[in-house]
Amino acid sequence: MDTPASRACGIHAARLNLADYAANFSDAHPPLTRPQALIEAERCYYCYDAPCATACPTGIDIPSFIHRIAQNNNRGAARAILEANPLGGMCARVCPTEVLCEQACVRNTNEDKPVEIGSLQRYATDAFFAKPGAPLFQRAAATGKRVAVVGAGPAGLSCAHGLAVRGHDVVLFEARPKLGGLNEYGLASYKTTDNFAQKEVEWLLSIGGIEVRTGQQLGRDITLDSLLGAYDAVFLGLGLQGVNALGVAEPTATGLRNAVDFIAELRQATDLSTLPVGRRVVVIGGGMTAVDAAVQSRKLGAEDVTIVYRRGADAMSASAVEQQWAQTNGVKIRHWAAPKEVLSEGGAVTGVRFAATALSGGKLVETGEFFTLDADTVLKAIGQTYVAEPAGASIALQAGRIVTDAEGCTSLTRVWAGGDCRVGGRDLTVEAVEHGKVAAVSMHAALMAPAAKAA
Repeated sequence: MDTPASRACGIHAARLNLADYAANFSDAHPPLTRPQALIEAERCYYCYDAPCATACPTGIDIPSFIHRIAQNNNRGAARAILEANPLGGMCARVCPTEVLCEQACVRNTNEDKPVEIGSLQRYATDAFFAKPGAPLFQRAAATGKRVAVVGAGPAGLSCAHGLAVRGHDVVLFEARPKLGGLNEYGLASYKTTDNFAQKEVEWLLSIGGIEVRTGQQLGRDITLDSLLGAYDAVFLGLGLQGVNALGVAEPTATGLRNAVDFIAELRQATDLSTLPVGRRVVVIGGGMTAVDAAVQSRKLGAEDVTIVYRRGADAMSASAVEQQWAQTNGVKIRHWAAPKEVLSEGGAVTGVRFAATALSGGKLVETGEFFTLDADTVLKAIGQTYVAEPAGASIALQAGRIVTDAEGCTSLTRVWAGGDCRVGGRDLTVEAVEHGKVAAVSMHAALMAPAAKAA
């Protein structure tokens, strides 16, 4: 918030003129034009058993949809995408395609440039959403089964859609006011312009058979036991609600906050000029959240922004493309440093003291050298954690997340789970979508089994 205390310590709003905000938060990667899309589509070899499709977590038939673009059949291309990935429009915008499908493109063998699969996927889905016409999918006959889906992020939305298509009645419970989860609250504004996340949600819900209940939080408004008593099956797409601590004393001071909260505030703002930002910002972490928070700080008018990460560039979970994007936007990245103390004075952050780090015998150690970065804003982006209490102690956990089999079945009968709350994933939107899709197939099979019908 923009308060007298925050202004006194260098944090305030309206650092830029209105035109600058509009330009800074416009679409970071404008969509392909029709000529560009046709030229790019013609670069595809349309491989049989294509490695790019194998590399896609949702198994989109990439050569097929690209071939349809080349034939000027954008609706057919969109169908091929959305059949495999009902959130294919958002994934086209935010997936790290450079380390997934595009990295597997055979064009990399003889050229330095793969087919721009992500851009072509966006081109096809944008064309469809602009003029959707007749529905792509129709619901099957009603099964009489009711399923509760808790959490309306990518996993929950994907699962709800898959169940509804198969004729089940779904009630979608979401704690926040809007559906979308990470897509709505956790991504940089310049990646998802024009309210695209909600447009995609509206399309997904148009299949019918999905009742939405917002403001419903597991453990507060509903319980897992009550859901199991009222529904035939339950899917948990709870995401990660906790935020890791820095591991050092964190003073109660203006300017110290979680990066995820900063990003969510940006995404929900109707007037970016009202959002305060510091003059000197330090972001601690090495993932996509750190990059999104740092770049958006710069775009709000911060003069000096630094990402600090405890290991080297190769260990950062943010891709090389994202790291380059940060640096292109004026963000400095300092590696091999761990926070030791958040400095404050008069109730306001003044900087962070760091210890230099290095690898010794395969372990991260401090070298004995220290340095301080001045800052009026420190954003924590060192990862999130699954909060187990709302779901209760009856579900088995491993490494702090829910254990499931390959189909998303948990240790508790009639309960499935997917997305970031599930152990073993890479915390990718596209992977969460696949979790929800696979779970819907498994749940449908269980619901329609003879034993389930008899019950």
